[in-house]
Amino acid sequence: MTARRVAARVATALAGLLVLVALIAPNGTAHLTPGAFVRIPIEGLLGVALLLLLPARSRRVAAVLAGVALGLLTILKIFDMGFAAVLARPFDPVIDWVLLGAAVGFVKASFGQLGAIGSVAAAAVLAAAVLLLVTLSVLRLTQLVVRRRTIATRAVAALGVVWVCCALLGAQIVPGVPVAAGSAAGLAYDHALQMRADLRDRKAFAAQLAVDPFRNTPDDKLLTALRGKDVVLTFIESYGRSAIQDPEFAPQVDALLADGDRRLAAAGFAARSAFLTSPTSGGGSWLAHSTLLSGLWIDNQQRYRDLEASDRLTLTSAFRRASWRTVGVMPGVTSDWPEAAFYGYDKLYASWDLGYRGPRFSFATMPDQYTLLAFQRDEREIPKHPPLMAQIVLMSSHAPWSPLPRPVSWADVGDGSIYDSMSGENAEPQAILTRDPTRVRTDYRTSIEYSLDSLISYVETYGGDNLVLVFLGDHQPAPIVVGDGASRDVPITIVAHDRAVLDRVSGWGWQNGLKPGPQAPVWRMDAFRDRFLTTFGP
Repeated sequence: MTARRVAARVATALAGLLVLVALIAPNGTAHLTPGAFVRIPIEGLLGVALLLLLPARSRRVAAVLAGVALGLLTILKIFDMGFAAVLARPFDPVIDWVLLGAAVGFVKASFGQLGAIGSVAAAAVLAAAVLLLVTLSVLRLTQLVVRRRTIATRAVAALGVVWVCCALLGAQIVPGVPVAAGSAAGLAYDHALQMRADLRDRKAFAAQLAVDPFRNTPDDKLLTALRGKDVVLTFIESYGRSAIQDPEFAPQVDALLADGDRRLAAAGFAARSAFLTSPTSGGGSWLAHSTLLSGLWIDNQQRYRDLEASDRLTLTSAFRRASWRTVGVMPGVTSDWPEAAFYGYDKLYASWDLGYRGPRFSFATMPDQYTLLAFQRDEREIPKHPPLMAQIVLMSSHAPWSPLPRPVSWADVGDGSIYDSMSGENAEPQAILTRDPTRVRTDYRTSIEYSLDSLISYVETYGGDNLVLVFLGDHQPAPIVVGDGASRDVPITIVAHDRAVLDRVSGWGWQNGLKPGPQAPVWRMDAFRDRFLTTFGP
């Protein structure tokens, strides 16, 4: 056998393997095991049968179209795997494209401009290669089928009988993965249904957006029970239920919260805690922010865009109408953010407005302790300042959770240059999916401890009698941290010095302290706005 014939046979075998993988590979990492590839794809059998029936000219056209379709479906599976690994859900081809830009922004912030350019280039090359190689593979296999028509016909018939038997018996090698596979067609069908659902959802959301029980509430009837208070609403990135209940994280995090209870009690503060169910997981923090502030369920980018284009009353705009000064402290905003106008801020502090002169810590533009001190200096320390309502987003617990700053004395924070000596203490940031999972989870826990400690220390040091703090997580971290199937619950806590504030929420059934227990109430995140406005109204 000549080298040329050997090469041809190897190429044919590789083409067959590629097409088989494209047809039966799962679209999630949970079933990505060797047993998942011991399956019979019905789409392949039907495709071979069709090619055998078509005339030569039509056959080639059909093979090209089938190859392109299968290549696109393979790319869709890759997107699904990526989204499942990070956001714990599949890719939505209608409304998720904007998240690709956010992903590039995350890579740029974590690994620099060259890292972002390299990632985009690699993704483009991979997509083009998949599309081209799958199409060429289908064409090569078509030629083989035509040359071996009799053998191909018998093989299709025999495998068809086996497929039917396996389907009737429900045969499985890997639990939940049937040998009689129809996953490629099923995936295409599922995404087609999702596209249809997206179109219907927009109409349904428009109807929800039109109804707001607080739209016509007079300004002087809003938030009357909080008059004179500085109300600080703080989101802690990736602070989920798992941080306080997973055995791998809970001992250290719970100990910190218990110590925080003692420290805050000594300073005259008390707390009540519960859980909210976030509309997102692993990322998409803005969906959680907008859900909590608007009182509507914002679980996708389409709803987010429609909300931002509306005049919906948010918690921040309600405080503004009630004569609070409203500010947004957003260290993660590194470019123009036109959506800020929707939320009703009197002042937005983007990353460049906070006077930070220290190093970045991966995705976080500045440490949480600095963010809180900058807010204190720029707003709360102004003599005779009006009552404040601030939304603050703390970023130190954002993936990839390394490198991480250390707490320092508040008097030493300064302009942030003190952190220069810390920027090299941890390993350079790496993509979380390529790192040791144990190290990733340890880094996650440490970052949550840092963020919580910074916030507790801020209240302890700068709280004052008129501070009301509401802090919560935006979403659970990625599945690499919490595993598949984790809940979307996040802790929420209200801290106040004035017991009258906590008396107001006594009917909520929230538990005492900074940590909600396993039986603490669980609300959907979109329920919070209306409950809050009702409770603290007249």
